[in-house]
Amino acid sequence: MAAGRAAVVCGLGTHLPSRVVTNEDLARELDTSDEWIRSRTGIGQRHIAEEGIATSDLAVEAGGRALKSAETDAVDTVIVATSTPDHTCPATAPTVAARLGLGTVPAFDVAAMCTGFLYGLAVGGGLIAAGTADSVLVIGAETYSSILDPEDRSTRAIFGDGAGAVVLRAGEPEEPGALGPVILGSDGTGSELIRIPSGGSRDPIRAEHIERADPYFRMAGTRVFRNAVERMVDASREAVSRVGWTLDDIEVFVAHQANVRIMNAVADQMRLPRSRFPVHLDRVGNTAAASIPLALADAVTTGALRPGQRTAIAGFGGGLTWGAATLTWPDVTPV
Repeated sequence: MAAGRAAVVCGLGTHLPSRVVTNEDLARELDTSDEWIRSRTGIGQRHIAEEGIATSDLAVEAGGRALKSAETDAVDTVIVATSTPDHTCPATAPTVAARLGLGTVPAFDVAAMCTGFLYGLAVGGGLIAAGTADSVLVIGAETYSSILDPEDRSTRAIFGDGAGAVVLRAGEPEEPGALGPVILGSDGTGSELIRIPSGGSRDPIRAEHIERADPYFRMAGTRVFRNAVERMVDASREAVSRVGWTLDDIEVFVAHQANVRIMNAVADQMRLPRSRFPVHLDRVGNTAAASIPLALADAVTTGALRPGQRTAIAGFGGGLTWGAATLTWPDVTPV
């Protein structure tokens, strides 16, 4: 362990596909309406990748912009958090690293669904703290449109595609941008709540039973809602406690952008003003592992998040998985 080392956020980049699908667009295809979607989720539109665009394409764009934001063209490790990889095998991260011109650096995927970015931060921060790496590019990238049932109004209304990335560098624990302890958790007894039933080794898609295969993303919304609120609140309380803050010290809380009702419930349970929770999902939907870096960049751009502010981030996803972390926001310009 390298004494006194911390992982410091020094670059932030994002990318969204150009195609925008509004609630009205969905209403022309499905039994839904703008009012139905907004009242249940807070979402007004989402970005959807065009045919032929894969997760690696979005990740390369966001990763390259994060490198530009950090004013560097090299890192020691690349981590891609995604639940929609280009292929089941191999991982997507080596492709991304190669396309970014980063050479033969270690590159691997993290599969923790919507909590993937936080898991990636924890791993990247651990590599830096241990002295294994001096810099790490952590990317959350998703093309959820590739795994959604075209006839499922609930999931199609919620999810969008996109990518966000940060560059971590070795630094001092007390400087702006230094990550506090990342609190992580999982509960596999709830694995059936968020999953794709077919396509893995448990239920491979084979010709002899292709008619009963279900290759689409499924989610038990009500039970997920309760778990998401409880787990994000508990993890956030622990993360704040670990760095010696009180809940009132949190000036900005960037939560996973899944559903505005979930975010409001987290704010209420923590007795924090909802105004401290920036909302980005109204314009992009739930972008899973990409949602936190996308929301961070949007909050900086709109002025909702400024250098020096005490910031908490938290997420929840399939697995079940969850996590939270804290940092004092640095002077970083998103690209």
